[in-house]
Amino acid sequence: MNTETPIDPTVPPSGTGCVECDAAGGWWFHLRRCARCGHIGCCDDSLSQHATAHARATGHPVIRSFEPGESWFWNYDTSEFYESGPQLVPPDNHPPEQPVPGPAGRVPADWAEQLSARDAARGA
Repeated sequence: MNTETPIDPTVPPSGTGCVECDAAGGWWFHLRRCARCGHIGCCDDSLSQHATAHARATGHPVIRSFEPGESWFWNYDTSEFYESGPQLVPPDNHPPEQPVPGPAGRVPADWAEQLSARDAARGA
């Protein structure tokens, strides 16, 4: 059983983009922040779904949106959505000038088709 507190409001985000996508030169659709360790991962609408992979690998169940204007939280363990939660150390989102999808210069021209093809393959 994981006895860690699922949220540590003192930990800053790991950066301004998905850690794994940045390392691989990839791209993302939206970003999520681990409320325990600050890891920034791409959302489930992204091709690689690194935020969910991080939660499964670490046992850190709570994420917060890392998108400008969004302050909601999600708990993977309970499948609960929260409109808001505790204030986390800034920044609260990726830089507003960073495009969605992002980052600038790495998003393929056919990004929407890639996401649709992935969804079709999953039967979504």
